[in-house]
Amino acid sequence: MKLPAHLHLDKNNIPYEAKSFSPETEKGAANVARVLDFPERQAVKTLVFQVVDTGECVLVMLGGDQNAVSGNLKKAIGSRNIQMAPPERVKEVTGYIIGSIPAFGWQPAGFRSFLEATLMNEPILGTGAGQWGEEVMITPDNLVKASGATVVNLTVKSQ
Repeated sequence: MKLPAHLHLDKNNIPYEAKSFSPETEKGAANVARVLDFPERQAVKTLVFQVVDTGECVLVMLGGDQNAVSGNLKKAIGSRNIQMAPPERVKEVTGYIIGSIPAFGWQPAGFRSFLEATLMNEPILGTGAGQWGEEVMITPDNLVKASGATVVNLTVKSQ
């Protein structure tokens, strides 16, 4: 089965491996990593944040076991007034429901995406393909290429 995420990668000649898991699997990066047998750090969470003042939405990608440091996230986005986008806004902006947002293939020109810098040290990353039960295994460099992400420190607190 080819989903829009797969078609985006194919069209741009970006190598990847498609993997499937049971759609009955409980939601969450940790569960995907467990059933597909790879480390939770390598299961990419795709989170959509909204700048409250402007309404701009951005994609933030973290490892399954990571949380963003608020100050780092605000600095990367360039606003102190940010929040997780509500589910209806996420669907409106991405075309996907929370829990199955692919890291690429849906962003309009100029849409900003950020990838946690430590993920560049991983040999392979898994990201949702846009439908629960479908995962894309991709190298960090190819994830950046596919998503147009800016690689930035989101998880290590500055001194």
